[in-house]
Amino acid sequence: MRLSKIALMAALGLGMPLQAVAATKSAPAAPAAKVEGPDISGVWEIYPDPFAGDENTFKELPVPNGGPKLKEPFASQWKAKRADRDAKIAAGTPLADPSTLCLPEGMPSIMGAIFPLQILQTPGQVTVLAEFLTQTRRILLGKTMPPDDELSPNYYGYSVGRWEGDTLVVTTRGVREDVQFFEIPHSGKMQITERIRLTAPGYLEDQITVEDPETLQEPYRFSYGYKLNPEYEIKEYLCDKEDPLFKVNDDGTVSMKTDATNGAAPATAPAAAAPAATAPAGKGKKK
Repeated sequence: MRLSKIALMAALGLGMPLQAVAATKSAPAAPAAKVEGPDISGVWEIYPDPFAGDENTFKELPVPNGGPKLKEPFASQWKAKRADRDAKIAAGTPLADPSTLCLPEGMPSIMGAIFPLQILQTPGQVTVLAEFLTQTRRILLGKTMPPDDELSPNYYGYSVGRWEGDTLVVTTRGVREDVQFFEIPHSGKMQITERIRLTAPGYLEDQITVEDPETLQEPYRFSYGYKLNPEYEIKEYLCDKEDPLFKVNDDGTVSMKTDATNGAAPATAPAAAAPAATAPAGKGKKK
């Protein structure tokens, strides 16, 4: 085989055997890695939309399936927290939460998709990008879950997935204990299992099961549905505590800003105009 002058000079300059250069030129390109499973890539919006007709407002969303069956003392503590939150809403001074404080939602709250989610399928990984706070969640395919003592707790935990037919089965562990879904307590042993599948063209479902031997009497199950929006483009969204719609007060409550105050937040808002608490899955939706 005759080599070009450039290939010959490169081989001599690098001390590379001419045979190696020839082999490099003739080696076939490696086949592209295959993306597994049905195509679930795209921008997805929660469906049905709990904020339909209520954009630019705050709304308290119900705890899915009424909440879990917790062991004591967790059950009593959680009920007291929810009662305090409800009372503050009725008084027009809803409590701040991670969302109003601009903290990441974590798992499983990120899957609540109050703002759109974008799912990207690539070889070996499914990536979930949340528009709210520009969050990123990675689901590693074909990986083995490390032992708990090797996991570094974080907002989204460590997620491994596999395809079972048309269903993506995802296991997540290692979620920080201070990352709570609707303020529900959990231990470092919590495990979240998801079964994600297309239910019809353009419609996706995520069946979620939360297990925790230390806090739950039984597994906590609920589902989220999504509708594909091929026209929507995810934007960067990094929230500001000084939001045009509300203010987080020093006492941990939230006040609405109204035209009557010329943009300044009152110490308390009238109960009729008060925003609902923004628990991890409840936020003011802005478009």
